Amino acid sequence: MKLSIIIPAYNEESTILKLIQKVLEVKLINDIEKEIIIVNDCSTDKTLSIVDKLIKGNSNLPLKLISQNKNTGKGAAIHKGLEIASGDFVLIQDADLEYAPEDYNPLLKPIIDGFADVVYGSRFKGANPHRILFFWHSIGNKFLTFISNMFTNLNLTDMETCYKMFRSEILKSIDLKEKHFGFEPEVTAKISRIPAIRIYEIGISYYGRTYSEGKKITWRDGLRAIYVILKYNIF
Repeated sequence: MKLSIIIPAYNEESTILKLIQKVLEVKLINDIEKEIIIVNDCSTDKTLSIVDKLIKGNSNLPLKLISQNKNTGKGAAIHKGLEIASGDFVLIQDADLEYAPEDYNPLLKPIIDGFADVVYGSRFKGANPHRILFFWHSIGNKFLTFISNMFTNLNLTDMETCYKMFRSEILKSIDLKEKHFGFEPEVTAKISRIPAIRIYEIGISYYGRTYSEGKKITWRDGLRAIYVILKYNIF
């Protein structure tokens, strides 16, 4: 079996190499193989050259690189990665170091054990480390999750989490539209309508960044998320 790890990357020269190394170091349960797909979203820094050099110098590594010719957003980068993903399972991994690849196995386990089709990694559950950062961000995330749950009838604690593990056929069966950060509420709305879908949630670690450290999401993305929730659940 194989896990496809899709990494959208935009101007992440300071973290991309360390992130890839951490992903490579993880030994997956049941001897599952890894397929690491980096989608460079037209970065203006050295992200592309760093990844390209790594791949050219290590042809034995399970790395694939796609480079967009213009910046189209996280969602569009995920769509592009899905086109070539060949794994039995798919996980989205941000290119920064906010999420820990050591959590892959706990996310995989409910699927491997035959209980789940989709597993969300919650930043608000469990005893794993969580960096203490922005109060209003946490309120915003919980508010968006609350609104999403109202329409999907799910009881998630962290709809906006990056870490979502899917059976590959489930994710590839969905007609995804959102090109930016709207991917999270859109995919949640659409998987919730799949008959007999089994969705689980586990606590994960979270090493959040400040804006000075490279965090990109803003209040405008929160407003867009509300629109996306309404769009795909009502209209």
